[in-house]
Amino acid sequence: MNRNWAYVLIAGLFEVGWVVGLKHANTWLEWAGTAIAIIVSFGLLILASKRLPVGTVYAVFTGLGTSGTVLMEFLVFGEPFKWAKVLLILLLLTGIIGLKLITKETDDAEEGAKV
Repeated sequence: MNRNWAYVLIAGLFEVGWVVGLKHANTWLEWAGTAIAIIVSFGLLILASKRLPVGTVYAVFTGLGTSGTVLMEFLVFGEPFKWAKVLLILLLLTGIIGLKLITKETDDAEEGAKV
């Protein structure tokens, strides 16, 4: 995995943090953590989008965030387990992996030639 895809993965993890924070934050410290997670998440997403196609980056980012949020709800917050949700998340992850496999990074030299 290269650095730009690592940015997307880490941004997705922070997305899970801020989405959970939006639902469960009660104290100013929890809200501050939620705000920090939003800033880090979108900052990393912007960095990754400079070298990867923005549509693919956003699809992977939201898919990872959705999957992680559903898993957090199951594992941490007592959401009832449903096989249908798990199967749909697996289908979503399959699509994410497929997008990642067919997406290439752009070189700065390539970008300069297009302008």
